[in-house]
Amino acid sequence: MPLPAQVARIERRLVRERVYVTVREWIVSGTLRPNEKMRDVELAARLGVSRTPVREALQRLEDEGFVQTAPNRWTRVSPLDIGEAWRLYPIIWSLEALAVRSGGHRLTAADLREMTRTNERLARALRQRSAAEASAADRDFHAVVLRRSDNPELIRIVRDLKVKLQRLESGYFGGSVVAERSVAEHRRILAALEMRRFEGAAKALEANWRNSLDRLSQYLDGRRGAGR
Repeated sequence: MPLPAQVARIERRLVRERVYVTVREWIVSGTLRPNEKMRDVELAARLGVSRTPVREALQRLEDEGFVQTAPNRWTRVSPLDIGEAWRLYPIIWSLEALAVRSGGHRLTAADLREMTRTNERLARALRQRSAAEASAADRDFHAVVLRRSDNPELIRIVRDLKVKLQRLESGYFGGSVVAERSVAEHRRILAALEMRRFEGAAKALEANWRNSLDRLSQYLDGRRGAGR
């Protein structure tokens, strides 16, 4: 294949990926709101690209559950669905508990200090009602344990699952007082890890996810009730 054609093909692939990542981030961050209608021509103009990579991105996002379409009628951001949390949280806590059981012995003193710092970041962000920072700090806390699993596939699966939950969690971390209980639960995980009690740490981690799911459900129920 001539070099110019190779370059053009690479450039098209990069554009497609950039459009996909950008639109997904707009959905996850709330820039594009749940149930908001999307038109490929408007998104293309906003991104400075043709409609083709936008259509391809929307198809990928529909396959992943971020977008819904009614053929020849509309394309919209998928509504928030607490059912998704009930489906995904058990998978995540099972995989993270596996990471603790299989890789806890690799955690170093520096890792535990990093987890302590990220938990302090979480506490500050919750006090300030900074949803984005709180969500990021929570992910960073759990990421340390995942990293020490030394299992790239496990890390990738959990990362991709968590992206789907960010829309739900951003409102929870920004508007729910009970979210602060996660800080104390993280301290219990840390205490078990510091004592090298990995089974206890795995159970404390599972409890953190289970309790967070209950709190998230209560928060969303409260929001629905307030909107009636």
